[in-house]
Amino acid sequence: MTYRSALGIAIWGVLAYLVVASSSGAAENQLDSAERAAGWKLIFDGQTTTGWRSFKKPVFPTNGWVIKDGWLHCTGTGGGDIITDATFDNFEFSWEWRLATNGNSGVKYFITEKRNSPVGHEYQLIDNERNEDARLREGRRVTASLYDLLQPVGAQPNPPEQINFSRLLVRGNHVEHWLNGIKVLEYECSSPALKEAVAGSKYRSIPGFGDKISGHLLLQDHHCQVWFRNLKIRPIP
Repeated sequence: MTYRSALGIAIWGVLAYLVVASSSGAAENQLDSAERAAGWKLIFDGQTTTGWRSFKKPVFPTNGWVIKDGWLHCTGTGGGDIITDATFDNFEFSWEWRLATNGNSGVKYFITEKRNSPVGHEYQLIDNERNEDARLREGRRVTASLYDLLQPVGAQPNPPEQINFSRLLVRGNHVEHWLNGIKVLEYECSSPALKEAVAGSKYRSIPGFGDKISGHLLLQDHHCQVWFRNLKIRPIP
């Protein structure tokens, strides 16, 4: 990646966060003309569950998830994880989220239904201060970490009940995690460093874990309340 392209990505992240943070009166779950021209698509319209379903099932769960005030709300009452109908290869994905106090959730990617369970790379969402899981694995389970594998640097999530803005970039083997306008983690799929992290993690017995694949996105039901909105994706050619 050239310096110019890297600088452009960084500027995009900061500007996107500033727009979100300063536009509370703007319409949610919509694309403006610039976003549409850039190839962005909504994957949650704020009113229906179109485009989402349970893992290895053709329908959306009948309980545990509700839509209210433009938020897709996981109530933590056993509805289970949900995945996108579509699969994605190279993409930018951005979303807003908030957690209940002591909450724990995640956004997973590289999800394939060829596996028996919905395991994949996970952008962790958690109450760092109160949830005990965040204190395990030396920072590899805090918000914006690559769950159980890599620790973010400089991540500053807002407190529970307040809105955060996250972004995920996948371009070839290169992956980035962003939080509130700041890039906090990056890694290369299939690299020696990631393979070493996988070998020392809970994923070490899963064949091919750590490789880049085309897959579904997943919103996790971790038996905690979490809210999602403004779920937007831009496929990268």
